[in-house]
Formats: sequence, C-alpha cells, structure tokens
Amino acid sequence: QVQLVESGGGLVQAGGSLRLSCAASGRTFSSNAMGWFRQAPGKEREFVAAINRSSGGTNYADPVKGRFTISRDNAKNTVYLRMNSLKPDDTAVYYCAARSLSPPVQSAALYDYWGQGTQVTVSS
Repeated sequence: QVQLVESGGGLVQAGGSLRLSCAASGRTFSSNAMGWFRQAPGKEREFVAAINRSSGGTNYADPVKGRFTISRDNAKNTVYLRMNSLKPDDTAVYYCAARSLSPPVQSAALYDYWGQGTQVTVSS
C-alpha cells in the first residue's frame, strides 16, 4: 500500500500562485508515476499533470500547460505542483495519485492509490 498526503491548498486571488505537495509513504517503490487530478463541484474528476519519478518525464493537461509545473523530490518521496497565474476555473479539490507503472498517463482509472485531496479556491 502507498499512502498519499496532500498539502498546500488554500484561497488565492486570480493571478496568484500556490504550491501543492504530495508526500508518499509505505510501499513507495509502487509509486513509479504520480499525478495530480482535480474535481470541481458538479464536474467529473479531471487530469492535471503527472510525472515519471525516475526519468522526470511529464505530462500536462492542455488547460494548465505553461501555468502549472509538476516536479519531484525522490529523496523525500514528494511530488509538487506549482500553480501560477491561477484562474477562478482552477477552483477544485486537487487529488494526488500514484501508480506502479512508470508512464505518467492521464487516465484516472490507471492510478492505484489516491490521497484525500486538498481544496484550492481562486477568487476573482
């Protein structure tokens, strides 16, 4: 089992920045790729970004390209999501996910472990 704990969410004005963190514990060798997803009220969960923890290869959803950056610190078993130029449409609960296979894919169904989520609210 892999346990994931997110932190760093909060309230920010449009145009501001936040950095989310996701700390993994347990069988961390089963978290070869990690990703961020988000779910806004009344909407389905959607892919945001993912990273291959070994190669550092990344994958981003089109709406966040150029604004969000995913990175990892393998020594700390932690993945980060730096979010710049935030918009009200970015308001959602952000979830961290991990999968045992390496490709940083976009499909939520292919992730094995999930965190509890952290709220991000962007005011206009």
